[in-house]
Amino acid sequence: MAATGTDKPTDEPPRRDIRGLRAIGPYLGPYRWQIAGALVALTVAGFTVLALGQGLRQLVDSGLTRGDPGLLNAALVTLLVVSLALAAATYSRFYLVSWIGERVAADLRRAVYSHLLSLNPGFFEVTRTGELMSRLTTDTTLLQTIVGSSASMALRNILLLIGGTVMLAVTSPKLTGLILLLVPVVVAPIIIIGRRVRRLSRLSQDGIADVSAYVDESVAHIRTVQAFNHEPVDRVRFANEVERAFRVAVQRIRARAFLTALIVVLEFGGIAVVLWTGGRDMLAGEMSPGQLSACLFYAVIVAGSVGALSEVVGDLQRAAGATERLMELLSTNTEVPEPTQPRALPALPNGSVSLDGVSFRYPARRDQPALADFTLNVAAGGKVALVGASGAGKTTVLQLLLRFYDPDAGVVRLDGIDLRDLATGDLRSQMALVPQDPVIFSTSAAENIRYGRPDASDADVRAAAEAAAIASFLDGLPEGFDTFLGQKGVRLSGGQRQRVAIARAVLRNPRILLLDEATSALDSESEQAVQDALEALMVGRTTIAIAHRLATVRNADRIVVLEAGRIVAQGRHESLLAQGGVYARLAKLQFDGERRAEALTSASA
Repeated sequence: MAATGTDKPTDEPPRRDIRGLRAIGPYLGPYRWQIAGALVALTVAGFTVLALGQGLRQLVDSGLTRGDPGLLNAALVTLLVVSLALAAATYSRFYLVSWIGERVAADLRRAVYSHLLSLNPGFFEVTRTGELMSRLTTDTTLLQTIVGSSASMALRNILLLIGGTVMLAVTSPKLTGLILLLVPVVVAPIIIIGRRVRRLSRLSQDGIADVSAYVDESVAHIRTVQAFNHEPVDRVRFANEVERAFRVAVQRIRARAFLTALIVVLEFGGIAVVLWTGGRDMLAGEMSPGQLSACLFYAVIVAGSVGALSEVVGDLQRAAGATERLMELLSTNTEVPEPTQPRALPALPNGSVSLDGVSFRYPARRDQPALADFTLNVAAGGKVALVGASGAGKTTVLQLLLRFYDPDAGVVRLDGIDLRDLATGDLRSQMALVPQDPVIFSTSAAENIRYGRPDASDADVRAAAEAAAIASFLDGLPEGFDTFLGQKGVRLSGGQRQRVAIARAVLRNPRILLLDEATSALDSESEQAVQDALEALMVGRTTIAIAHRLATVRNADRIVVLEAGRIVAQGRHESLLAQGGVYARLAKLQFDGERRAEALTSASA
C-alpha cells in the first residue's frame, strides 16, 4: 500500500478507546521484571494505606477512648512502622514506573525515527514535517507520562477503590451502602464535563502543532523571509496562530478548573453526609468512635480514588489517541518496499542501467506526468547527459535510478536486474549523487565529506577534498577539516557547499555517478578545476549528468534531450545542433546569453 493512500497519516481526531493502549504492549514486554516489581510495590503500598485505617481505629478505640497510654504507644508505633513500609513501597513504585515510562518513550522514539528513515520521499511530499515532529516528540512524551505515572496511578486508585470499599463494608455495612448510593451522583457529572475537557485538550494539542509547524517553516527559510521583508506578515500570522491556540487553551483550563471544583464539592459533600450519618450512629451507640474514624478514612480513600480515576481515564484516553497516531505512523508502508528475497549484485557490478517504457507521476502531482513511456539505456562506463527545460523530467530519472520512487509503469534495471528485486542498500551503495542543491549537515567539514563512507580515513577525506578543489579552503578555516560548518552549511558559499558534496561523492568511489547540475554554483575557475576532477572520477564509471549549462556536456558520449517527460532527441553535441529543435534552441539561448555577459564584463573592465 502506498504511503499516499489510506495508510497516510491524517489530521483526523483519533479514537479515544483506551483499548488502543494495548498497541504499546510489545514495547513493555522486554521490561516484564521491572513491571512485576512495580506491581508488587504498588500492591504493598495499596494494602499499607488500607492498613492505616485499621491502625487509626485501634488508636482511637484502644488508646484514646480507653485512656490506656500503653495501648496508645503501641498504636503509634504500629502506625509509624506502617508509614515507613508505605514510604519504601511508594519509592520503589515511583522509581520503577518512571524508569519504565522513560525507557518505553525512548524505544518508541527510536522505532518511529528508524521507520521514518525507511519511508521514501513520496511520503514526505504529502505529509507535513510539523505533524511528524509532533508525533515524534509530543505524542511519545504523552505516552511516557502515561506509562511512567498515570497508568500506575490508575492501578493504584482501582486497588484503593476496591480495597477501601471492602474495608468500609467490613467496618460499617450501613455507611458502605450510603457511599455506593452517592458514587453515581459524584461520577456522572465528572464524566460529562470530562468529555468536554478531553475534546478541548485535543484542540489545544492541534493548535500547538500548528504553531510548531509555522515556526519550523519560517525559521527553515529565514533568508527568504527576510529577503522579501516578510517578517511583519509572519509576525501577524504567527500571533494569530498563537492567539487561536491560547483561546482554546483558556477554554480547556476553564473547563478543567470547573471540573476540579466540582470534584472537590461532590467529594467533600459526600464525606460530610457520611460523617453526619456516622455521627448520629455513634451518638446512638451503634458505632464506636474508632469505627467512625476508620469509616471516614476509607470514605476519603474511596472518594479520592473515584476523583483521581475520572482524571486518569481522561489521560488514558488522550494517550490512546497518541498511541493510535504513533502506530498509524509505524504501520505506514513505503512506496518502495524491500524485496522478500533480494537478488545479489556481483562483487564488481558492470554498472549498466536502463529505463524501459517507464511512466511516472509524483505523489503530490498525480495529474501531471513526470515521465511518459520513457526508455533509456546507458552502457557500463557510458557517459550520458540529460538536458532540457525545467520540469522536463531530468531529475526524475535520477530519483528512479536511486529508487526513491518506483515507476507507475515500466521497469528500471541495473545490470539487467529489476531494481525492485534488489535490496535498496545494495543498489544505492553502487551510486553517488551530487545534487543541484547540496545538503550540508550540521557537523564538521570532515564528517560531511565522510558522510557516504563513515569508515574512511582522514587521508582519504583529504584526497577527496583535493579532488573536489576544496581542500585549500578547508585548511584555511579556524579548525581546518574539523571546523563546524553551521546549520545547513551557512558558513559556506553556494560553490563551496557544492564542492563539499562533490568531495563526498569522490570519497564514496561509486560504480555509477549521478550528477544533478554538479557545477552550477561554481565560478569559471572553480568550475574548470571541479570539471577536471569529475572527468577523472568518471573514468571507468557509468555517469548520468544533468546540466543546464550545455558547455559542460559537450564531451558526453551521448546527450539526451527531454521535453515533457519524453526523449525528443539524442546524439552528440554537434549532431544535435545540426538537427535543430529543442537542443539547438536551448544552445542558442544559452550561448547568446553567455556572449552578452562576456561583452558586458569586457565593457565594464
